[in-house]
Amino acid sequence: MKKRLLPGLITLLAAQPAFSLDLMETYEKALSYDSGIASALAQFQAQQAASDVSRSTLLPQVGAFAEANHTDFDAKNGPGDSYKALNYGVRLSQPVFRADSWFRYDASQFQTEAAQAQYNLAQQQLILDVATAYFNVLRAQDTVTTARATEAAIQRQYEQAQERFDVGLIAITEVYEARASYDDSKSQRIAAENQLNVAREQLARLTGEYAEDLENLRENFPLGRPEPMDPSAWENTALEQNWVIQSALYQLNANEANLKVAKSGHLPTLDLFASYGKSELDGAKNTQQEGTQGVIGLELNVPLYMGGGTQAGVRQQRSLVTAAQEDLNTTRRDVRVNTRSLYLTVNNNVETASALEQTIISRRSALDATRAGYDVGTRNIVEVLDAERAYYVALRDYANARYDYVINTLQLKQAAGTLSPQDLIELNNWLSASARGIEALAEEDLTLDDPTQ
Repeated sequence: MKKRLLPGLITLLAAQPAFSLDLMETYEKALSYDSGIASALAQFQAQQAASDVSRSTLLPQVGAFAEANHTDFDAKNGPGDSYKALNYGVRLSQPVFRADSWFRYDASQFQTEAAQAQYNLAQQQLILDVATAYFNVLRAQDTVTTARATEAAIQRQYEQAQERFDVGLIAITEVYEARASYDDSKSQRIAAENQLNVAREQLARLTGEYAEDLENLRENFPLGRPEPMDPSAWENTALEQNWVIQSALYQLNANEANLKVAKSGHLPTLDLFASYGKSELDGAKNTQQEGTQGVIGLELNVPLYMGGGTQAGVRQQRSLVTAAQEDLNTTRRDVRVNTRSLYLTVNNNVETASALEQTIISRRSALDATRAGYDVGTRNIVEVLDAERAYYVALRDYANARYDYVINTLQLKQAAGTLSPQDLIELNNWLSASARGIEALAEEDLTLDDPTQ
């Protein structure tokens, strides 16, 4: 029995046509279609531009100027005068000491780093979303496969029970039991088909296309334990490389720089300026003057009282620094717990899959024995129906354990900050368009139990 069953226990899809969609093709489609990754990139680029804007306030400013005015002057002890003046030229200014601009530029650089971390996180999230949606479609397909096989097996039992009742071998209650189980299996099959449609919609949301055929895991796909085999090592890696932590840390640094900006409101500013231009003066007494003028100097501004706004700004930024520090602490704690939990979960998936592989063999043996007992009258129809359901549930649970292992492994790598497209490439190498599993096993099971075959 074991030799006959094991080749069909690994994957849960029917044979795929030659043009199946694999995981990397799905990811490439998502890269060009998904709006979330495009938004994260645009936000990162916007923050880069914002940093350049902050830097520009530290650099020389050059501009052209022109002014024209008309003046009437009435003197008390003599004749008045009126004249027109026209001035135009170029002006250069260079900040010499502006502490707020320097600290504001520091804050913008930290915010750019935070945006970079968020973009990296979005890239990892897309990898995880694509893999999750991809394998959820396979999971749903397998659920449909087991639901249909369960329905067909229970229908067969119901028809056999009806035939036995017709010749007086069993009571009508066993027919009712079989019919109730058959109706229940039909409703579960309908629900499974709807869930498959929903899973395909979720995948199409990422890629913009509806994929009917997906490649599945090969039967020799290994379920290895996480390396290194030490949850503390994974935790330390996560605390150093997790992009959520990195983003929160950069945001804390940015808030600390903004606090310095607020405190610098008490400091003086010093600017160097220089201008060169031409002046024209046209007086009412036919006096005209024309010449050029060059000016260079320093401008000092010392804030004395700003209505209490500077002190209020310092209090505001100090509170924001405290909030950012607490957010960072919360993020670190969450990542620490999540990483260790995922490490334990992946190891549990390996053990569960191994146990379920043996469970399938045991369930099949129990089903065969129950059917044989029913044929000789030592088992009733309820026991046969329960054995049918238990067998197909074991098939489904084994498949789910493998899919859970794949998704949880990727989540563990994301928590540690190491998830990359290379992980999808390596996983994709274990996919095959010709992989068969529960579909083949269910067909084999129904054929063996059909007396007409």
